[in-house]
Amino acid sequence: MKTRSGREKEAPPAESFHTLIAYQISEDDSAPLRPAPRERKWMDNAYQKYPYRCLPLVVANQYGWEILSTHHVRASWDGTSKAKGLRVENLYGDGPLHCHSHFGEGVLTFQIPFVFKTPDGWNLMVRGPTNSSKDGIAALDGIIETDWAHSTFTMNWRFTRACTVEFAIGEPICLFFPIQRGVLEMFRGEFRMLEANQEFENKFREWSVSRNRFLSGLEKGKPEVAAQGWQKDYMRTAKDKKPLARPFANGTSWAAQKRRNGDHYDSANT
Repeated sequence: MKTRSGREKEAPPAESFHTLIAYQISEDDSAPLRPAPRERKWMDNAYQKYPYRCLPLVVANQYGWEILSTHHVRASWDGTSKAKGLRVENLYGDGPLHCHSHFGEGVLTFQIPFVFKTPDGWNLMVRGPTNSSKDGIAALDGIIETDWAHSTFTMNWRFTRACTVEFAIGEPICLFFPIQRGVLEMFRGEFRMLEANQEFENKFREWSVSRNRFLSGLEKGKPEVAAQGWQKDYMRTAKDKKPLARPFANGTSWAAQKRRNGDHYDSANT
């Protein structure tokens, strides 16, 4: 692996990785789980795929894992606060449908068929897929203390207006990634004048002059500037950017554990 300076960097040893476990509750009830992908349809459809030039956007797209819908569902909300004001239809899909109206207030709830376990001191940030808006409905964020909790959690979406939305089979309904508990409380924000850090200011001023010169060249139609397309200071290694999250590996399967121990369990490693 290479650092941004181009120097070789050794991969971290296996023992330095933390383990995030998704316990499957029932043998015949699961959902696809994958590392969040780089691509977004609206970015693919944009003129010359310009959004992919924004490295922070691309990195954020891939930050975590997604759980995908097992059914094609249609949900309609009439704008009222009662749970019955939201109707869910199963258009296609096999197995249990874990999508319903439970809380009222136009909230659509997906039941997650896993119980997650993180190392001590680590939570799960749970939200909708990053940079992937859905017309008429918005994902609600939650932070779950999965190092001690032994219960499931739900993924909830709230309608933004009375309307009908659909979730297709294989569409991401949930994104999650670990966050260390207590880190936010360790930070204290300060205001300072940029001139207080001379070295940092010099680098900023240099970048600012370069940026203004480039934009001016584009505006004036200078061919050598137009040939660059855009400044790539922040994108030098974007083409080599690998997905951040690793696929979940299979641990001891539920069925194999039963056969080995000769008894029955209500959960399984995935």
